[in-house]
Amino acid sequence: MPPTNLSVATPDFFLMGFPGLEAYYAWLSVPFLVMYCVAVVGNIIILCVVKLEESLHTPMFSFLCVLALIDLGLCTSTIPKMLQMFWLQANVISFQACFVQMFVIHFLSSLESSTLAVMAYDRYVAIYNPLRYTTILTNAYIIKIVAVLFMRGFILIGVLPVLASRLPFCSSTVISHCFCDHMAVVKLACTDITLDSYYGLAIALFIIGTDLFFIIFTYLMIMRAVLKLASKTARLKAFNTCGSHLFVILYFYTTMLFSFITFRFGQSVPAHVHATFTVLYLLVPPMLNPVIYGVRTKEIREAIIKVVINLFH
Repeated sequence: MPPTNLSVATPDFFLMGFPGLEAYYAWLSVPFLVMYCVAVVGNIIILCVVKLEESLHTPMFSFLCVLALIDLGLCTSTIPKMLQMFWLQANVISFQACFVQMFVIHFLSSLESSTLAVMAYDRYVAIYNPLRYTTILTNAYIIKIVAVLFMRGFILIGVLPVLASRLPFCSSTVISHCFCDHMAVVKLACTDITLDSYYGLAIALFIIGTDLFFIIFTYLMIMRAVLKLASKTARLKAFNTCGSHLFVILYFYTTMLFSFITFRFGQSVPAHVHATFTVLYLLVPPMLNPVIYGVRTKEIREAIIKVVINLFH
């Protein structure tokens, strides 16, 4: 009796990109390339400055470095492939690469959400317990927080591509997106996807829900403390700082939730609109975070000037 071949061929996927805008790809590539370069350069500058300047070796800037690393990974996991699509019409992505990209994007998105929540807690401690700030947020405590958040995202998000990669893809392998989003890939399966859909929904609600609730609660407490400040100048400075942080946070969650909801319930939303919003939540925050959390911070500005002066002497 001849041996039976049990291996199943895994298909390559075709990324549609921005349906209907193919004629404008050359023009679209320019702003995406510029934003990507700004994001990469900005986050690398933050990492280098914090590394070189010992006065910045504090909990606040440690979390900022974690955010910078996440942002570098988040935009690099999508934009280079998109630029290949714009310039070389390289829309095909292998089966394995698709699920690796899926994991990286969703894992880093969850980690960014968690890091924003921890940074809000950092500001809360700095305002409510300024004298005990460094004793509460010790290096060991920071490492534990980052490790817990890393493991939470790695385990919960890691199940998504594992489940999705086991689905049979019988006919269409055209992903109506510019990267391997979980639901965009799962919808191509020729079988029941209830488990994958519900698990993705549950994980998103758990991670985003808990982080967003914690951020809102923390900033309400911060605002309460700021209103008690005696100096009007100090209140305005605090509101200006918190307002900038909240703008980035609201943008990140608004665009993320828009993408999440429209994939499940917004069938009437044009594909190119959905794709644009999704990419912007992966690209704009990595570009804005170094400015909002870094350059607008006095210590970072002074450290950058100091490093530049040292380079020319």
